[in-house]
Amino acid sequence: MSVGVLLMTHEAVGQALISAAHHVMPNLPLRVTAVEVPPESDPEVMRTLTAHHARDLDQGDGVLILADLYGATPCNIGLSLGALGVRIRCVSGLNLPMLLRVLNYAEKPLDELAEIAASGGRGGILIDHA
Repeated sequence: MSVGVLLMTHEAVGQALISAAHHVMPNLPLRVTAVEVPPESDPEVMRTLTAHHARDLDQGDGVLILADLYGATPCNIGLSLGALGVRIRCVSGLNLPMLLRVLNYAEKPLDELAEIAASGGRGGILIDHA
């Protein structure tokens, strides 16, 4: 078994990150899917859709939710899954380094993978020294 990864993003962000990850790693070691929340969507409808995806991803080890922006609708929908009985951890500030770091530590348990995600996201942000 392994942790499932659910990207909760605004429109067109999640699939782009999955495509980029496939470019770097043609065979992703974890099951990854994205729920992209359109601007005028009904949050309850999106919550139902997201719960379906999360339950499909959960093979017994839980689901790591990587959200693009804390406090925004996609993140809030992802966070609400815990109340629906899905074992989750949620990390916001999603970027490609975060996703790739998670995929490189696919064997780790959910709680540790959440820490790895946050570390990978922060570690991928650099300022040039020009």
